[in-house]
Amino acid sequence: MAKPNRPASPFLGKTRCFFVTTQCAQGRALLQSERMANLFIETLQTYVSQLRFVVHDFVVMPNHVHVLLSVPPDMNVESAMQLIKGGFSFRARKELGFKGEVWQRGFSDVYIPNRESFLTDRGYIDQNPVKAGLTNKPDEFPFGSAYLKKLKKAQG
Repeated sequence: MAKPNRPASPFLGKTRCFFVTTQCAQGRALLQSERMANLFIETLQTYVSQLRFVVHDFVVMPNHVHVLLSVPPDMNVESAMQLIKGGFSFRARKELGFKGEVWQRGFSDVYIPNRESFLTDRGYIDQNPVKAGLTNKPDEFPFGSAYLKKLKKAQG
């Protein structure tokens, strides 16, 4: 996967938080199956457990994903997304036999400068499956952080 043509980040050297969105190739609903959505979540969890970055919130929609993440001082958002997209694509091919392109080239990212922006983007992520008509409540949609937080809370 080619790196996006972007200037060097002026924030390198500090932990930064970003709201990122990436689309499936040709806008196809490649992530609508439980197997694909759960594999994406597992891929995120793998990198989080390796302390590569912190994922605050996410949602896996049928044809795109939103992730609210913080990258450490020695990483940029492009590298984090290369890990996420490349890692998922590799695993989808290897573990599920998926053939073809998974992602559109590039992604969009918004730097989160303060708590207000963080909370606004967290709300957007939570409400995305509700707005799309996939669920009535964010914590009922099984492919998002709101659902996983509800499970964790119920487990005590």
